Amino acid sequence: EVQFVESGGGLVQAGGSLRLSCSASGFTLDDYAIGWFRQAPGKEREGVACIGHNGDRPYYRDSVKGRFTISSDNAKNTVFLQMNSLKPEDTAVYYCAAAPKGSWCLITYGMNYWGKGTPVTVSA
Repeated sequence: EVQFVESGGGLVQAGGSLRLSCSASGFTLDDYAIGWFRQAPGKEREGVACIGHNGDRPYYRDSVKGRFTISSDNAKNTVFLQMNSLKPEDTAVYYCAAAPKGSWCLITYGMNYWGKGTPVTVSA
């Protein structure tokens, strides 16, 4: 059974940090492009970070560049999202998703597998 499980979300003050984890079972993450997405209440789901589109080069949406870092641990079949200098506007449910290797993974289109998400709340 293919399964994605996100963890690490929570409540943090502005300026703080969180590290999200996305653990996969039933498939090998290294065979896929992995994206982190988020969805705030009343807003569309948006791509935050992507790895596996072009080797191990990471891609980020502009609003998180310099603050978020995507990384992977193939031995653990886990992808991480380190989030620093968090802002209230980062508040959302964060999801990880997978698409065939080489896919552009900052858009929801084409992402085959999704986790159930982990909530992040940043207080002012």
